[in-house]
Amino acid sequence: LKSGIDILVGTPGRIKDHIQNNKLELSSVKHVVLDEVDHMLDMGFAEQVEEILGFAYKKGSENNPQTLLFSATCPRWVYDVAKKYMKDEYEQIDLIGKKTQRTATTVEHLAIQCRSSQRAGVLGDIIQVYSGSHGRTIVFCETKKEANELAMNASLKQDAQSLHGDIPQKQREITLKGFRNGVFEVLIATNVAARGLDIPEVDLVIQCSPPK
Repeated sequence: LKSGIDILVGTPGRIKDHIQNNKLELSSVKHVVLDEVDHMLDMGFAEQVEEILGFAYKKGSENNPQTLLFSATCPRWVYDVAKKYMKDEYEQIDLIGKKTQRTATTVEHLAIQCRSSQRAGVLGDIIQVYSGSHGRTIVFCETKKEANELAMNASLKQDAQSLHGDIPQKQREITLKGFRNGVFEVLIATNVAARGLDIPEVDLVIQCSPPK
């Protein structure tokens, strides 16, 4: 940072730390990008983001940075909040269109009702039927405890490993590499794996309960 940089990528908390410690100066910023803007302006980050942007924006100035906001979902409130940072003639690019839920036509959706005590056994059977012995499956759980317990459950006939926030980043990368390369067939994860993963040829995705 001291020798000057062209692009800074950071989390709001870390960027704010550097500003407060006088290690980062934002008055000459030319472009601001907020990724996953619905989360950034909603999940406790909004205050930090506003504070950071306050160092780069001057109210009514023509020289404010160009602002780019990216989001997979854009509820009405996102547009309302976004207007604070956009010029009046901002452009909206919509890659989804009028369909609120667009899923691949080649994907089949099934819902299965079962007691929680039966879940591991049912999962083992479903994976065997729909994914076979060598197909890849991702199972999403609500909690880290649930992910660990399922990964070690004898009812799963395939090799499984868990992925969640308590696992160190280095181990997470090793786990993901193993899953990509077919070292094991079943990845059991919390929502830490819900965004930003690029894993080709996954045959089956299971959600242990409807997402909240």
